Amino acid sequence: MTNKLKFLTKQSLKRKINTKWFVIANIIFAILIIGLLNIDTVISFFGGDFDETQIIYVQDNTNKTYDILKDQNDNYKNLTDQEENAFKLEETTKTSEEIFKDEKNKDAWYLTIENDDTNYIKATLTSEGYINTTSYAGLTTIINNTKTIIAMEESNIDPEELAKISSPVTLEREILDESKKSEDENTQMIMSTVFPILILPFFALTIFLVQMVGAEINDEKTTRGMEIIISNVSPKTHLFSKVIASNLFVFLEAALLVTYAIIGFVIRGIIGAKTTSSFDLSSLLKPLLESNIISNLAYIIPLALILMILTFIAYALLAGILASMTTNIEDFQQMQMPIVIISLVGYYLAMMAGMFEGSIFIKVLSFIPFISAILAPSLLVLGQIGIFEVVIAIILLIVTIWALLKYGMRIYKVGILNYSSKDLWKKMFKALKG
Repeated sequence: MTNKLKFLTKQSLKRKINTKWFVIANIIFAILIIGLLNIDTVISFFGGDFDETQIIYVQDNTNKTYDILKDQNDNYKNLTDQEENAFKLEETTKTSEEIFKDEKNKDAWYLTIENDDTNYIKATLTSEGYINTTSYAGLTTIINNTKTIIAMEESNIDPEELAKISSPVTLEREILDESKKSEDENTQMIMSTVFPILILPFFALTIFLVQMVGAEINDEKTTRGMEIIISNVSPKTHLFSKVIASNLFVFLEAALLVTYAIIGFVIRGIIGAKTTSSFDLSSLLKPLLESNIISNLAYIIPLALILMILTFIAYALLAGILASMTTNIEDFQQMQMPIVIISLVGYYLAMMAGMFEGSIFIKVLSFIPFISAILAPSLLVLGQIGIFEVVIAIILLIVTIWALLKYGMRIYKVGILNYSSKDLWKKMFKALKG
């Protein structure tokens, strides 16, 4: 049996790897991952410049606003602590037509400031094209702060008091619960930005695994090769070979994706360090390093990997059992829809886990097999569950795999040589009773 299992597993794995599709797909994956990790360099190569601060030419017709506006721009820069979120102001007496007539000013903005009897000042912003929402909001904040300073000056407020009023506020955090740290507030940002990126490959590989197992079994049934195979090996050996081969392929693909990411980081370290754009990965890694997650990775990563590996096995078994009862890939597509929906629900629940803090509902869902692999680690990171709860999720997943092997094998033995699409569910329940 062992030799036959090795032979079938090897043949199944070869069928997946020795294809043009595998080579082409991985070339595309490599280009996408490496390209996304160096997206700022790529865009800069084609003419974009993330490092250049936005230039704004200011025509101050009030003869009193520009200096205040410049001070507020500096305050905004210090407050945001990011150079790209501020602007480079240059006072001018030229008209907007004269400014934009110069080709080098095609990306510049032109701000006109006039006196206004009702609102102290009014401003008009001119540009060649569209302005992104973030920049527009930042400039609006600076202009509104400028208006406030002018209003206070015209109200004859003491200069010292005016300086105190116009200076930016430093917001300090103090948390009464001694078990919580202010650094851990970054965890919410991590869960909404970094974590979905990390679990997306697992979600994609899960769907790919289910599709791959079903397609291979249906292909063997369609070509009538199944009869030859089952006449030489037991259905149990055949199913095990599909589960092992598909999981080995998924692990290989996961390793390749990690390799592409490492290559992308290395390339970024060599050529990407020249840019200091908003795409800089340090902006994402900084809160991660400041949070309490790093110190907990020693147990979070192993537990998450165990859950993921067991989930891959469970999905492969379930896909094989369902595929055995179908006669073509179209029927299997219908049978696998519940699996896809379950995976999708788990993915979105993991992203929104922070919204369910303290909810028993989300904690109960983290124990459910098939979605616990992505939901339990996210709740563990957030501190909503502990190691004990994750261990329970692992035990439940092992029990699920045992149940699939014991009862699913009954369905597999009956369905593997079934070539009729009629009364599929009736045949499945009958096989379970047998």
